[in-house]
Amino acid sequence: MLLAATACNHQSESKDGTESTSSATMATDSAQTRAAAAPMAAPFGKTPDGTAVQLFTLQNAHGLKATISTLGGTLTSLLVPDNKGELGDVVLGFDDLAGYTSDLFIKENPYFGALIGRYGNRIKLGKFTLDGKQYSLPINNAPNSLHGGTMGYNRRVWTGTPGTSADGPTLTLTYHSPDGEEGYPGTLDVKVVYTLTNTDALCLEYTATTDKPTVLNLTQHTYFNLNHGHNRDILGHELTLKAEKFTPVDNTLIPTGVLQSVAGTPMDFRQPHAIGERIKQVPGAAPGGYDHNWVLADAMRSGIELAANVYEPESGRTMDVYTDQPGIQFYSGNFLKGNLKGKGGVAYPQHYGFCLETQHFPDSPNEPKFPSTVLRPGETFHSVTEYRFGVRK
Repeated sequence: MLLAATACNHQSESKDGTESTSSATMATDSAQTRAAAAPMAAPFGKTPDGTAVQLFTLQNAHGLKATISTLGGTLTSLLVPDNKGELGDVVLGFDDLAGYTSDLFIKENPYFGALIGRYGNRIKLGKFTLDGKQYSLPINNAPNSLHGGTMGYNRRVWTGTPGTSADGPTLTLTYHSPDGEEGYPGTLDVKVVYTLTNTDALCLEYTATTDKPTVLNLTQHTYFNLNHGHNRDILGHELTLKAEKFTPVDNTLIPTGVLQSVAGTPMDFRQPHAIGERIKQVPGAAPGGYDHNWVLADAMRSGIELAANVYEPESGRTMDVYTDQPGIQFYSGNFLKGNLKGKGGVAYPQHYGFCLETQHFPDSPNEPKFPSTVLRPGETFHSVTEYRFGVRK
């Protein structure tokens, strides 16, 4: 899986027919003239085993802010303007580290804002065969393995290095994953660069190398609510997905291996639909919502392309997702139960946030017809995803 993806691409591009404008145009005059601030680091506490965690704040030239924790590479906050120019936090999370390390959070494990690896999404029965050898993984989403296992990358403390680029402030996160960690073969060195661009995009650039053949599917698990703090759910958000097919699942949310047309189904988002419009018609085992992979391409693409658009009518905020990955998992927050108290003590009930996880398909190691997720020594995995923010008046 030697992959050639472009780096973060921040030039102005068409919104594919939407009427969105960059959120930069809604910034105040003082924010428009402000130079992009250098990333700042602050202590964020310690994990239960005593490991220190840092919190980095990135601010671009228009005053947008992203805060990222070294625990899981977690995006804890993202402030972007609405159609009145007022900044608001559009991601779910907690005010302090204790929220991310509590027993309840670990038990429910919603993966708020975290980097996911070694293998994002599900692997059937926690087993796969590579080069004739079978590997067994932790069963943490019975009967399957989910998001890298019991101690996936979301629960590891990464090394963070702040920086700057021509596009905006950056945070480089690195993690050394030893051979055999969570059952996966090969020592993997992973680097993820977050950039908060001066064109109001949050860009993630992933790189990884291995010393043994392994499987790899890196993604990011932020829950978005573009009117967070005002709406109690995301069912009124309007979603477009640039996909003609999806991967239907069995009753454990494992793909059946079929690539099914979205036509005539509630999975058809080729034209905008409110998330809640057909949510009760969704097939599969997800409790009352979407938790499926949409097929963007039949192989890794050479550059990033538009995969999804979201519009929230009350705030006017929009978000475009660009990626070079062949799939995208749309998850409508079905498993949120209202037990977790997030920022400001607000409970997060079902459908309070949604995820758009750019990825390879779930269970690809067991589906030879799916795009390959095998990474071998001498190859470099490289991928880019951007979340571009704007507004409609």
